[in-house]
This record gives sequence, C-alpha cells and structure tokens, in this order.
Amino acid sequence: MRLASAEIDLTALRENLQLTQKLAPKSKIMAVLKANAYGHGLVKIAQHLQDADAFAVARVDEALALRTGGITKPIVLLEGFFHPSDLPILLANNLQTIVHDISQLEAIERADLDAPLTVWLKVDTGMHRLGVEPEEFEAFYARLKRSKNVADKIHLMTHFACADDIKDNKTEVQQVLFKSLVGQSHAPLCLANSAGIIGWPESHGDWIRPGLMLYGVSPMLARVGQQHGLRPVMRLTTKVIAIKRVRAHQAVGYGGRWQCEQDTYLAVIGVGYGDGYPRHAKIGTPVVIGNQRYGIVGTVSMDMISVNIGDNPHGIQVGDEVEMWGPNLPVEEIAQCAGTIPYELLCNVTPRVSYEYIEG
Repeated sequence: MRLASAEIDLTALRENLQLTQKLAPKSKIMAVLKANAYGHGLVKIAQHLQDADAFAVARVDEALALRTGGITKPIVLLEGFFHPSDLPILLANNLQTIVHDISQLEAIERADLDAPLTVWLKVDTGMHRLGVEPEEFEAFYARLKRSKNVADKIHLMTHFACADDIKDNKTEVQQVLFKSLVGQSHAPLCLANSAGIIGWPESHGDWIRPGLMLYGVSPMLARVGQQHGLRPVMRLTTKVIAIKRVRAHQAVGYGGRWQCEQDTYLAVIGVGYGDGYPRHAKIGTPVVIGNQRYGIVGTVSMDMISVNIGDNPHGIQVGDEVEMWGPNLPVEEIAQCAGTIPYELLCNVTPRVSYEYIEG
C-alpha cells in the first residue's frame, strides 16, 4: 500500500463545471486539461467533463493520449503545432490548432492536406509570450482566410496577463485592444481564462477557457476556491508513520533548521518532495490530523516530514490519516507557505502517489 494518496472528487469536478456554466451562460466551454489535467489525471478527468464543449491541451502528445483514451470531443492545441510534419497528424485525429507565429502560418500555406484544419488565431494584446502582434493581425487573418488548408470559420483568441488582480487595469486595456482589432471579423472570440471568467464578466466571449477553477482552486490573488463557491477536487493525504518524543532544544531534521523550545512530540508523516510536496514549505505550514491543524517543523525531506503535535500526542497514533491539502486545507494556503502557486503544487504530484477517483 502506498502511503501518499490523491483522492480525486469527480462530483466536485462536475459541480465546478456547472458553476462555470452559470458564470458564463452564453459562452461555450473549452476545458483546459494540459499538464495531466493539472495533475488530476488527463483521460479520467476528460471522461467526467462531458458537458464541456471542447478540451484544450498544450501539446500534440496530450491530445493523442485523449484520443487513445476514447475522447471524441474537439481538442484545441494551445501551443499549436511545432513542425510541418505534425499537420497530417492533426488532421487524422481531428485536432484544432492555434496559430501564433509566422512559421506556423507558412507551414499551413505550404502543406498538402486532404481537408482543411480548424484554426484559432492568437493575438498578443499584452501577455508578450505567444501571439501575433496587433499590427500583424489583419495580414495573418487574411492569409488564413485565403488558405485552402484552413476551415472557413477561424476563431480568434488572446490571453490575459494580469486577470488575477482585479485592481490592475491591464485586463481592460487588453480587452479594448483585442475588440478593436477583431470587431469587424464576426469570428468566434475567446478571451477569458479562469481569472477572466471570475473577475472580468465582460470578457466572456463566444468561448471561455476554464482551467484552474475546474479543479476547485481560485485563480484570483489572495483568494481560495471556496470563496467563489468552488469545491477542491484533489485531496492529498498520507499516514502517520511514527510518534517521536524530543527534548527541549534538540534540533530536528536535516540541517537542524528547527529546535523545539520545550519537550514535545512529533508525528512523522510519510510524504515528502519525492511525492511532490514542496521542499521549501516553511516551518509552521499546516497539515490536518483528526480535524486539527498542526505545523510542520524541520526540513521537508524526500520521504518524510515532521509535524509538531505538542506536549501531548492528543490521541494521535501511527496509521492516522494526514491531510496535506484538500477540503479542510486549501492548496492555495500551502502554496503561499511554500512561496509558489497552487498550479505548481498540483502539477508536481509524482507517480509515487496513488490516485483514487471517487464520487463525493
């Protein structure tokens, strides 16, 4: 039996999708499943998001894994294709591609394809990562419209840089720029990621792209998913593997980072950075044992973490369950304690952790 377990609540997943639909009732939903569905299991999550209108992944191999798993819904490649030889693969597997670069445009124009591809043209309105420059938009769009290898309905999209901060007006600036460029095209539009869906209702176009919020995590600064009515989908747990008594002023763990001020008990728990728990989680980062919060002490090691349970073990025993994050302990809080973001924690769960899919 594996010590660390990720319990995936499929009921919570579907409820989060339903909330997304309520927030943007006039938009179609492209559920984002990249990076193994944010660490939740690519194919299994897709199988339980059948009310979504399409799926989005980052790369071709992720899309092919979905097709192999029996998923037939439209799939969009958020990074597009990387080589002209990918184009027949896209066509054969009914995959849709984003175009964000001149090399992709030229590859499509030169290709000898049996049928046209569905294309999403991405415009860089301020993220300054992928996307054609605003002044290039008209030329790109016209060339795609002329190409026999492109289906008639070209979708148009952009990506927000600061939508997680409702006090930052950059999202408004990006929207104004995007709509000024595409306003006369009458093409389907896609602007809003999870933060756009929650924080910027005016950005809901013909399509929205929920990712993090589907998994019950807030995309907004200084917020947790429950504050939006979202339910955490992943519950990461482990077991207590030892109860250890330490004397006052004894150092605990690698490097002696922490010394107890008085005699205390530690619960040693079977999880560590080998399971994907953040090594840089600070002293005091909470875990939950028996509905009670306790703080970790010492250095997070590969396989174990020490938890200070005080001068009385409180009935805690070897074999007791420990929640590392989940419904009782927001992953957003753990991310803050580790100086990172919840995306990274969810994506970093390793294959050593067992996955259990439940109906909550």
